[in-house]
Amino acid sequence: DACTAPGGKTAAILERAQGVTVTASDIDTTRLERTDEALKRLGLKATLKVADATVADEWAGSESFTHVLADVPCSATGIIRRHPDIKLRRDADDAARFADTQRKILETLWSLTEPGGTLLYATCSLLPQENADVVDVFLAQHADARDTTPDITGALRMSSGQQLLPGTHQMDGFYYARLTRS
Repeated sequence: DACTAPGGKTAAILERAQGVTVTASDIDTTRLERTDEALKRLGLKATLKVADATVADEWAGSESFTHVLADVPCSATGIIRRHPDIKLRRDADDAARFADTQRKILETLWSLTEPGGTLLYATCSLLPQENADVVDVFLAQHADARDTTPDITGALRMSSGQQLLPGTHQMDGFYYARLTRS
């Protein structure tokens, strides 16, 4: 679970997939400490790693993984219904900056995904520039990657991945794409 903090997804994985080993990483030491506290409170264990998911060298010597979750930093436009101030805190250049970071994260984490393994790319953004556009370019550049995103009722099929709009299933808006490595 890259970009793990504050640890909710890590906890959900550990609770639902009994017997798995999870490595949870984040760039922010303080936020990773909160993840550790949350996991301890729930009686769950994960290997925690402070690492910048955009920098391949920080992962040098790391094992490879059968499953990778990349819930990447984004503009958070999918949660505006709960946090309307997001509209005031974003500018026109934010999506491009986030997309650049997202591409770097995707490249780094793909290098850690085992053949036959999967990488789940997710954002809480509604902007194609941060979602299908990032994944489409990645797929075009990686012959060993294919989109194997499962359908969710109510989700919109994009050129790659799927988009849920805010309010669908009473949830925030988000995008996801499952990529399988050949």
